[in-house]
Amino acid sequence: QVQLQESGPGLVKPSQTLSLTCTVSGGSITTSYYAWSWIRQPPGKGLEWMGVIHYDGSTYYSPSLKSRTSISRDTSKNRISLQLSSVTPEDTAVYYCARVSMYDTGTIATMRVYGIDYWGKGTLVTVSS
Repeated sequence: QVQLQESGPGLVKPSQTLSLTCTVSGGSITTSYYAWSWIRQPPGKGLEWMGVIHYDGSTYYSPSLKSRTSISRDTSKNRISLQLSSVTPEDTAVYYCARVSMYDTGTIATMRVYGIDYWGKGTLVTVSS
């Protein structure tokens, strides 16, 4: 029932800011207890978690990307946004948004983990001059 759709430019020039939006239908981005995450996959590589925004608006980011990443929301349009600044060709990837269920939780080693129950289809963003 919940659907997520990523959108934004498919080509970004180096040093510019990559901006994407995730439009959510079938559910509200403010519904507790869910969170909304951005994940990317460079060509030939694995998935990389970028960050998340919770239902209450709080945000958390991957340490490796924190300095360049901003996740925000527009509750009136039920959208999640991603901004990644100062991009390089290494940022070329398929970018996904996904819903995180805080009801589906567990512990691996000492870490609290949560499950993803819905994914967007992803959108390819190429960083090139």
